[in-house]
Amino acid sequence: MNLTPSPVQHSVKTIRFLRRGEVVNLGNVPPDRTLLDLLREDLGLSGTKEGCGEGDCGACTVVLGQVEGGALRFRAINSCIRLAHSIDGMALWTVEDLAAPDGTLHPAQQAMLQCHASQCGFCTPGFVMSLFGMYENHARQGQPITRTLAQEELSGNLCRCTGYRPILDAAQHMASLPPAFVDTPDLLSKLELLAPASRAQEADLAYKLPQTLAELLQLRAAHPKAQLVAGCTDVGLWVTKQHRQFAQIIDLTQVAELRQISELPQHLLIGAAVTLADAYAALVQGRPQLHAFASRFAGLLVRNSGTLGGNVANGSPIGDSMPLLIALGASVVLMSENGQRELPLEVLYTGYRQNVMAADEVLAFIKVPQPEAGEMLKIYKISKRYDDDISAVCLAINLHIDQGVVARASIGAGGVAATPARAVQTEAALTGQPWTLETVQRAIAVLRAEFTPLSDMRASSAYRTEVLGNLLQRYWLESQGMQQINLESFVLEAKA
Repeated sequence: MNLTPSPVQHSVKTIRFLRRGEVVNLGNVPPDRTLLDLLREDLGLSGTKEGCGEGDCGACTVVLGQVEGGALRFRAINSCIRLAHSIDGMALWTVEDLAAPDGTLHPAQQAMLQCHASQCGFCTPGFVMSLFGMYENHARQGQPITRTLAQEELSGNLCRCTGYRPILDAAQHMASLPPAFVDTPDLLSKLELLAPASRAQEADLAYKLPQTLAELLQLRAAHPKAQLVAGCTDVGLWVTKQHRQFAQIIDLTQVAELRQISELPQHLLIGAAVTLADAYAALVQGRPQLHAFASRFAGLLVRNSGTLGGNVANGSPIGDSMPLLIALGASVVLMSENGQRELPLEVLYTGYRQNVMAADEVLAFIKVPQPEAGEMLKIYKISKRYDDDISAVCLAINLHIDQGVVARASIGAGGVAATPARAVQTEAALTGQPWTLETVQRAIAVLRAEFTPLSDMRASSAYRTEVLGNLLQRYWLESQGMQQINLESFVLEAKA
């Protein structure tokens, strides 16, 4: 297949993936071509829609299948900000692939039809694909799809017509319909044969997919100006919104060592290529109070593509991972062919989207201390929209109180400075002080004076400053047993 070449000339390897159980080979695909453009313009699969072009609306949702631990893992993702070459060696499903050859609809499609869950229809293919992923990951595994689960997993799909109730009904209705089956053993055997070979020796390729950490470090040393990508949820925006082009890309998502989470006695060791969904699942396992926050980190579609390492390395001041990790005392491990070094996460940043990494270094691992007895951790996210939105302010507070005195304080803040920041002055104002309202009120004043937030489309500087103090006050009230002070505490009851 001859595709329209990019103005920048590239030498690229053929993309190979499975669709409908058959191998698809595509050559001459530019390294910065998005998966959505490949589907719509090159393959003529127009069922996948472009809505926002920034991973926000979910109209472009497709499902990827990848071998993980010998099993087939299904992930619904945004194709608009996913680079096409990143699906090399995977299985792909679009909305055109769900119905049986005889025309019988898949339960995800039939449920949407029976529950009257579509009106204009533009967003419907994206919802159907998210439902398909939910069906394979839950219904096919004998797990019930609760209302809460459906709402959380569909939070990355937006609709302006239906009001969501019939779509949530459809999610729960799927399991009651005649089942549809993916031939998993057949796909696993084909994916094993399709596994990408090492790219380390193919130095002329514009899109590089190293399979091992050693290959990655070698490539980074040889190509220090190449653009590193992981889940591409941020770099993808540079392509779709800024129309940037990249002569060379190094994709670290298939580096085996960086896709692992190791639970060690003192800390979790999270590889940089671990998805946000899996990283937060590991964090929630040790700290269940993080579940609500984790489900509000973008939508599942973004969390299924984006990686914790990419979020941290990107260093956006409104990235939600960093305030939490700072409050937990996390550190990062930077590696190159010359060795490695470890430093506290907050020390990584030197300015807006700037860091201390050398040209030949990569962020390889994040180390997160295990929970300790007496840890009082809370994290608050303030955004215009509850689900699938970027923070105006994010504040993580982690105190250790011993016999009524603040023994230790660790506070991370986002949206209030050029970088994710540690509130060191506020920590000092709390440490060693009695845990009283008077102490909190003094600390609130320090916290509001510690940062000088910018005004932008999400919030004014004055609003952010006020909210910072209010969130510390909320933390104090919750520590005193007050729960009816935020929306998450309210439960709607039926009228008698």
